Amino acid sequence: MEWQEISGSSVLVPRYPIAIIHFLGGAFVGTAPNVTYRWLLEELAKEGYAIIATPFVNTFDHLAIARSVLNRFENILDRLQTNTSLGQGYLPIYGIGHSMGCKLHLLIGSLFSVERAGNILISFNNYPVKKAIPFLEQIDVEKYLSLEFTPSPDETKIIIAKDYQIRRNLLVKFTNDNIDETLVLSPILDDKYPNLIALQNLSGNHLTPLSQEIKWQMGEIFTPFDAVGQWVKQTLSRDLYRLKYEILRWLNPGKLI
Repeated sequence: MEWQEISGSSVLVPRYPIAIIHFLGGAFVGTAPNVTYRWLLEELAKEGYAIIATPFVNTFDHLAIARSVLNRFENILDRLQTNTSLGQGYLPIYGIGHSMGCKLHLLIGSLFSVERAGNILISFNNYPVKKAIPFLEQIDVEKYLSLEFTPSPDETKIIIAKDYQIRRNLLVKFTNDNIDETLVLSPILDDKYPNLIALQNLSGNHLTPLSQEIKWQMGEIFTPFDAVGQWVKQTLSRDLYRLKYEILRWLNPGKLI
């Protein structure tokens, strides 16, 4: 199972897929999701989830980005359903977003007619321009300070509250994440779909989904240095493994992981 590039997106299709994941990463790191989120996405593919990871370049027009990534996803999906095992029967589609990718999935699920079995929203971020791009606060030029994303953070919350169509959602918040706004999003979704919104508070930080597994090669004799290396590996990988576990548990509650 190897990554394919199709129409500018990164695609990973297991031999016997059980569902499809449309993945959208964060601003800037979302330009190469098969690299920046490689470990997590490949682990999900090993469990039978076909991955379509759509890169994007961040601009002020988040609505245009949402429309673009959705169009590209649907075109690729049509192509895969015609030429691969994805076309052999019905497969549920899930959205997974990290940081800005959450906002894009929320806009897609609010403003476009899409079929989703659910969305997983990790480290939701909906900051205004001046907080998302700190250097703008240092520029004493009115036209720059008046710039804002489209839709703005307040407009985004109104759109979600009014029009978001995806009923089942997993929200993930990390304990050491100071740019996360999951606790702002959670009550909005809870009001729309009571008992269908799961919130997981996990150890980690905003960059945890981008972590990669550390491989430690021991020598023929186990030494104290090897013991330290194994401890470092377990410590740094623990948060990433827990994220993977919670995602898989939510995607398929009946399966023992």
